[in-house]
Amino acid sequence: MVVGAQRGDEGKVKVVDLLAHKLRHVARFQGGNNAGHTLVVNGVKTILHLIPSGILQAGCVNVIGNGVVVDPGVLVHEIDGLVANGVRVDPERLVVSTEAHVILPWHKALDVARERAAGAGKIGTTGRGIGPAYEDKVGRRGLRVADLLDTAALARHVEQGVAEANRCLVRDYGAEPLVGEAVLGELIALAVRLRPYARSTVRMLHDAVRARTGILFEGAQGTFLDVDHGTSPFVTSSNTVAGGACAGSGVGPTAIDEVVGIAKAYCTRVGSGPVPTELTDALGERLRAVGHEYGATTGRPRRCGWFDAAMVQHAAMVNGLTGIALTKLDVLSGMGELRVGVGYEGLDGVPAGAAALEAARPIYEVLPGWDEDLTGVSSWDALPVNARRYVERIEALTGVPVVLVGTGAGRDEVIVRGGVFAG
Repeated sequence: MVVGAQRGDEGKVKVVDLLAHKLRHVARFQGGNNAGHTLVVNGVKTILHLIPSGILQAGCVNVIGNGVVVDPGVLVHEIDGLVANGVRVDPERLVVSTEAHVILPWHKALDVARERAAGAGKIGTTGRGIGPAYEDKVGRRGLRVADLLDTAALARHVEQGVAEANRCLVRDYGAEPLVGEAVLGELIALAVRLRPYARSTVRMLHDAVRARTGILFEGAQGTFLDVDHGTSPFVTSSNTVAGGACAGSGVGPTAIDEVVGIAKAYCTRVGSGPVPTELTDALGERLRAVGHEYGATTGRPRRCGWFDAAMVQHAAMVNGLTGIALTKLDVLSGMGELRVGVGYEGLDGVPAGAAALEAARPIYEVLPGWDEDLTGVSSWDALPVNARRYVERIEALTGVPVVLVGTGAGRDEVIVRGGVFAG
């Protein structure tokens, strides 16, 4: 299992891609197209939103699990884009759970209207309809992929859903109403495109467990965007932590062997919410520029700061991490002295909720930096001494071995140190 150990955007797709060639299935278990996963292979950048990252490995079957909320228009667009770039995407390589819930046009309209009305109190949602879709799922009024493929059931759902959404859009937000006939026509056309990919995925994944062909569970966002364990209310609407993989796929916890947490060598966040170690000066701007820290989905600049070891140690506890993949170590070259957040003044551990974390004052440990360019370094011994010490200090502070180190954007720009990546 691969999960984000920070606030998302940690580089999970690259790690998934590295592991995918060893395993038969890659399964997404939560989230939607509010996450953008960027991978560079042979100098070509590919951005994935819904389709699991194993799609770039020829031998992988990619599963969109029942815990994902699926925007059918986005999925069709993503399929077409990959095919246009020479990637094979067919029902043998991509499967969508019939139990997954669907993001509908009114979910997106309500998401945008609510965020606009919130003004200064906005959460920073992407406006992709993720939250409203999960609301309908939990409220037992959502539409599943199976229902999308049933024209009669779809028509009834659209009639009721558009009427209810329009009352809210017009009355509460002064927004334009949706046209039911247009919505239905659009969804019927998308259902035709997606029908070949849809099937129940639980037995399929259990067959893979029994056959020991290997499953890689891929999470979106990160631990501190989890709806239960994150910095509420500045969180996403699903369980991003490792435990969410079981509910979002139908595979029980006894089948899970390894949980790898992905963490950047510094920290970032898109949108609102607390970042105790944030750098709002020239150093923060440098991290953003050198690390190309802009959202793959929205293009928004990411807020950057020092590595927060207290938060990653908490993530290790919540997820049961067996290893850390530390990405973007190369970005820290030439930064001079480096700081690592090791805790918060007067606090034991990470405080719950956004308000308490916003008020927290980090305690820093200063470490010597390095000037050498690390891009493409693939050997631990080839790293500068201070770079090795930085990684080793993160291991000590988090209590988890760093099993992979990223030294560039490319697929092969990594240092393997053990764990599931070895052999």
